[in-house]
Amino acid sequence: MARNDQVTRQWYLLLKLESTRGATLQELVESIPDDYPKNSRTVRRDLEVLEAGGYPLVTDQVNGQTCWRLMEGFAGIPKLGFSATELMALTFSRNLIKPLEGTEIQTALTSAFNKVAAVLPPQAHEHVRAMENLFSVGLGPHKSYQRHKNTIDLTTQAIDKARTAQIRYYSASRNTTTRREIDPYRLWYAAGGLYTIAYCHLRKDVRMFAVERIRSISLTDHPYQLPLGFDVEEYVQDSLMVMRGKRVEVELLFSKAAAAWVKDKVWHPSQEASLLKDGRLKMTLKVADTAELVGWILSFGSQVRVVRPEGLRQKVKEEAGKIFRS
Repeated sequence: MARNDQVTRQWYLLLKLESTRGATLQELVESIPDDYPKNSRTVRRDLEVLEAGGYPLVTDQVNGQTCWRLMEGFAGIPKLGFSATELMALTFSRNLIKPLEGTEIQTALTSAFNKVAAVLPPQAHEHVRAMENLFSVGLGPHKSYQRHKNTIDLTTQAIDKARTAQIRYYSASRNTTTRREIDPYRLWYAAGGLYTIAYCHLRKDVRMFAVERIRSISLTDHPYQLPLGFDVEEYVQDSLMVMRGKRVEVELLFSKAAAAWVKDKVWHPSQEASLLKDGRLKMTLKVADTAELVGWILSFGSQVRVVRPEGLRQKVKEEAGKIFRS
């Protein structure tokens, strides 16, 4: 049994339990879509897992039948006891999810924010508007996914059901569109963009596909299995932003002027930084050796110097020369 199937079944069971004052075992079985394996035995196990996970389930005898329900007061979010300032902060933070506009994630979060906003008194809404005059969210460069909702929805289904998908994918580097079969493992948001991490049957390797470059997608009936030991977080850990490549240990030396603001940012989880006596900053990172890394270093202009490795130092020097000559 796929782990995704179990989690999805439990999600539908919670939806049913939240919307009713009591449901029989058969009603709970019927609340799960036919796409997922289900029977009374698996649903009983799912209820036990939910109860062990902290969901307060109660059983009642109604007309000789056992009915399950959530403990009174548990389903309502306001019962969690948010303070007024916490509710206002949640409402105000909705701007942070704008880059995900067009996705189911954004739809669900917007729905949650709207419910939170409905709880606030009128004077609190005025306070939120006043806060927006004091504090604004700058999202920086990001992609828009309003036109890619179908792609995201079908990719999510493929991941959830562990099904191979057929796509037409545009490669920007080759300026070509190819047909491929992929096994989608995860949707990953990074550097203002949404990517599908998937095994590519054409390349015989796990690759990263930019969602906006997927021209079309359809699900197949072919199941796939996530390779034993494959870890998505480990797969992306060397990427400075998105690109993957051979890991190198990089040592950079930032000027005193740049050190003041460079030291306060986390550029990569592997970074180690130390201020030198003369005010300069030495930083080491273990990241993928890619064009992305070269571009990031160049963004600091003359305020940074590559100490090692020598190969990276030469790449940066050559790229800077191309900029000068263009």
